[in-house]
Amino acid sequence: MTHTERLRKIEAYGQAYDKLIAALPQFPREMWQYRAGPEGWTIHEIIVHIADSEANSYARCRRCIAEPGLTVMAYDETAWARKLNYHAQSPEAALELFKQLRAASYHLIKTLPETAWANTIAHPENGVMTLDDWLDVYARHAPDHIAQMQEVYAAWHAQQV
Repeated sequence: MTHTERLRKIEAYGQAYDKLIAALPQFPREMWQYRAGPEGWTIHEIIVHIADSEANSYARCRRCIAEPGLTVMAYDETAWARKLNYHAQSPEAALELFKQLRAASYHLIKTLPETAWANTIAHPENGVMTLDDWLDVYARHAPDHIAQMQEVYAAWHAQQV
C-alpha cells in the first residue's frame, strides 16, 4: 500500500463512527429487530457486533504494533451474537464502545512510523496479516455493515407495502 493510500484509509477508518451515526436515522427504530431470513442479522445485532468486532480489532492492532509475529484470536461472530444475546445488549452502549475504541486506535495509528506498517500478526483464519492488511479490513468494516443495514431495511420496507 502506498503512503497516500494508507493516509486515505486511516482517515476513512477514523470517520467510521460518524458515518455509522449519520446512517442510523434512515432505519426506523421499530424495525431494528427485523430479521430478513433465518441466517440474517438484525440492525440491533449488527450494531452490537460492530462493537465486539472493534474490541477484537483494538487488541489485534496493538498486538501487531507491540508484539509483531504473534497470533491473534479468531472468533465465531454468529456464536457471539447468539450466545451473548445481542438483543439483550444496549445498542447505545455498543455505539459508545465502538466510538471510544475506534478513536483510540485512530489516534494511535496516525502517529506510527512507516516501518510499523510491515509488522505482522498471525490470524487463525486469514493467515499472516500486516498492519496494512488490518487497516484495510477495518477501514471497510463499518461501511460494509451500513450497507448490510440498508439491505435489512429494504427487505423490511418491501414487506410493509
